[in-house]
Amino acid sequence: MNATPSHQALQPEFRLLVFLVSIGFFMQGLDTTIVNTAIPAMAVNLGEDPLQMHSVVVAYVLSVAACIPLSGWLADRFGVRNTYFSAIVIFTLASLGCGLANSLNELLVYRVIQGIGGALLLPIGRLAMLKVIPRTQFLSAMSLMSLAGLMGPLIGPTLGGWMVEVATWHWIFLINIPMGLLGCLITVKAMPNVTEPTVKSFDFSGFILLVIAMVGVSMGIEKFSSPHQSLWWSTGLITAGLMAAAIYAYHAHSHQNALFRSKLFSNQIYAIGIVGNFFARLGGNAMPFLIPLMLQVAFGFEPFITGLLMIPTVLGSLASKPVIRQIIQRYGYRNVLLVNTLLVGACIASFALTTADTPIWLRALHFFIFGMLNSLQFVSMNTLTLKDLPQQDASSGNSFLSMIMMVSMSIGVALAGTLVNVFTAYYGADHITTAFHSTLIFLGCINIITACIFSRIPRNTPV
Repeated sequence: MNATPSHQALQPEFRLLVFLVSIGFFMQGLDTTIVNTAIPAMAVNLGEDPLQMHSVVVAYVLSVAACIPLSGWLADRFGVRNTYFSAIVIFTLASLGCGLANSLNELLVYRVIQGIGGALLLPIGRLAMLKVIPRTQFLSAMSLMSLAGLMGPLIGPTLGGWMVEVATWHWIFLINIPMGLLGCLITVKAMPNVTEPTVKSFDFSGFILLVIAMVGVSMGIEKFSSPHQSLWWSTGLITAGLMAAAIYAYHAHSHQNALFRSKLFSNQIYAIGIVGNFFARLGGNAMPFLIPLMLQVAFGFEPFITGLLMIPTVLGSLASKPVIRQIIQRYGYRNVLLVNTLLVGACIASFALTTADTPIWLRALHFFIFGMLNSLQFVSMNTLTLKDLPQQDASSGNSFLSMIMMVSMSIGVALAGTLVNVFTAYYGADHITTAFHSTLIFLGCINIITACIFSRIPRNTPV
């Protein structure tokens, strides 16, 4: 059967470019998840408390969130090939630094640099395909690239657990080096250096305000339970972050060249979607960090077994993809998000019922169900948020959503780590399982309360 003009098979001359972008997507997806199962082993090697190691995840995710607004401007100003090549070099060299790190502080510095490179990989790779590949073949290209994005989270936790057992945690970063070198070679060959003839000046003042807001709130929450920092220091960071966010809100309203203009939020559906995305992702995005930590620190599971147990979550996510569209079309965004937000919250809280003796088959089924519900939640929220944006706001609206998703992940992981430490201090070190259970119930309740946000979705919202 011949392909229709609206959806043609990908031509051979574009396959190398898609393969290149897939490498970047895979590296970023892998690095976001591979660390989670290795954290306890990293803590032992570095002489740190495993419950204080959430900064390794937060540092990477936060730097990704902070640099997302830079990606489009850099690509337009210096060209997609130059920027993408630089991103791979930064990411690869930072991975080498992470692999050679001998202290937590040294590792955190390289994780921040790695996040800067990671922040540019996916947006600029997608932008390159958008500028080079004809629209009739773009869907085929995106479908092929998305497979690489799914493979990273699928194998990341298991690969991380396996490498910790057969080698050392350093290799979870060092495996990026051959992929990075291959990516550099293909970038020179396959990616044209497309630039824009006119580029607006970058909103550096707005960018700095956003960075202060994100870093202040995330780091303030993360340092809240740190034995090395006072409560006043954490409170000051959070206050500075919130003040910077408030100043940026005024800046976005008054500055003509602001990164994200305030008029975006005049769209009611977009505003609800952004706020809902932020709060609904706090619990869901913290689970890939919190569950492996609980399985190893509280239940005594080996890293490799922990990684294997994470696979049903990704399989559940994949299994839900074919039916999400039909569910939304049948029940509408409001009903789906109201009910599913409650279900996700209840599912997160229900992990507090598990113990070290929970049967493996029941645990795997539990993870599978969570993966399905979480995938339905994320896809529904994202689609709702972007569906009514006018064309002229689509780019900035999508970038702001991407930034909010990463900020929510950063704050979610920081909050989960802080809660575990607070509850451990309250119950005592001998009741570490109770501390994890209390954290899960708390995060589940946040998700359940978030349903109130989605109740604001108009009942007649079209699908």
